[in-house]
Amino acid sequence: MFISVISFVIMVVMVLVSVAFFTLLERKVLGYIQLRKGPNKVGYIGILQPFSDAIKLFTKEQIMLINSNYLIYYFSPVMSLLMSLMCWMLISYFESLMYFMYGFIFMLCMLSVGVYMLMIAGWSSNSNYAMLGSLRAIAQSVSYEVSMVMIMLSSIILIMSFNFLDYFINQNYIWFLMIMFPLSLILFSSMLAETNRTPFDFAEGESELVSGFNIEYGSGGFAMIFLAEYSSIMFMSSIFSIMFLGAYFSSMMLFFQMSFMSFVFIWVRGILPRYRYDKLMFLTWKIYLPLSMMFFLFFWGFMLMLWNFFSKN
Repeated sequence: MFISVISFVIMVVMVLVSVAFFTLLERKVLGYIQLRKGPNKVGYIGILQPFSDAIKLFTKEQIMLINSNYLIYYFSPVMSLLMSLMCWMLISYFESLMYFMYGFIFMLCMLSVGVYMLMIAGWSSNSNYAMLGSLRAIAQSVSYEVSMVMIMLSSIILIMSFNFLDYFINQNYIWFLMIMFPLSLILFSSMLAETNRTPFDFAEGESELVSGFNIEYGSGGFAMIFLAEYSSIMFMSSIFSIMFLGAYFSSMMLFFQMSFMSFVFIWVRGILPRYRYDKLMFLTWKIYLPLSMMFFLFFWGFMLMLWNFFSKN
């Protein structure tokens, strides 16, 4: 138990440091996409920029809003970061012995509870802009969660287990990306929408919402919301690698694949404009959901057919 707790603490620290350098990577990549340098002043080629940002954010004065419900306004970023880090418990190292049979269901619970943090952050600020931004973000996250879960269940049917370790065993000879290519693309775009990333970043808008549900947050609260968002992006990248690219927990390939998928998140942000909100809802309810349900029924029937065939022989 002691080793498990120590391993989890080390993993949390490593995730937070990774998030810091992921923000540096994003700023650098976006800079080169837009033909500029990005951060290059603090340290050698800007390598210390994340630490400079963290020190600046956490040493700024915490503003106390008069009209806010201060206690839950203050603690919703903390809970948001906690929910995001709890998901990382599923990335099981054999030293920590934290993997369990129903890891997939645990992940869905954590992702679903994270939506409440958006709602509380927007509502407790007592600001119309924050409330409107949180309503948009909630509608978007809940809508895309439905099709995302259906796609994940299609892959769960193929391995007949809720344990993420079984993905590697079933992808020894062929990656699920090869046999579920359309679903993998739908899942990736659903992950973009779930994490409120470009081109689905409707929680913010320059003309009407500014920064969305976190408009009233500054200093440490803003930093925690920022950390939770980028931690979720990295977690989604690792889940995609495990589900479709045959990554193994104790292999370096997991980290290379996760880094590539995280880079694709940034790449998409650099090249695509923001979608229209009604098109976003049309996409998930009229296109993604019927497609994912159809694939779910197809894989279910396929596995039943295989089971009947092998049971007779």
